[in-house]
Amino acid sequence: MLWTRLAAALMGATVLIHVFAGGPEVHAPLQAALPDPGLAAFAALLWHAVTVVLIVLAYGLWVLAGRRDPALEITLSGVQIGFAGLFLFYGLTRLGTVWDMPQWVIFLALPALTRFGQSRERAN
Repeated sequence: MLWTRLAAALMGATVLIHVFAGGPEVHAPLQAALPDPGLAAFAALLWHAVTVVLIVLAYGLWVLAGRRDPALEITLSGVQIGFAGLFLFYGLTRLGTVWDMPQWVIFLALPALTRFGQSRERAN
């Protein structure tokens, strides 16, 4: 329970980082750089959709910390590992390095932490 709650708290911190650091660093400049209002609206929609997904992941991890639910764990981990894969792929193919977009670290670490927590909970 403790380890999965820690994963939930770290995902909550990720939401805050996304909103309060990523907003000014990425979202605002992107909005300013897109000349087409339709593209700017679409980019804003995608940014805020990611925010919603991160909030749902944090809540899902919090719920998972209180019970054994392999299907929920697989779903939450699958989304996070998918995000990690996207950051790794685009970092390598577009930027030539995975370190300019290190978000993949949290999206791989949290499923590992969750798996550890869930396995410990089952053992107790």
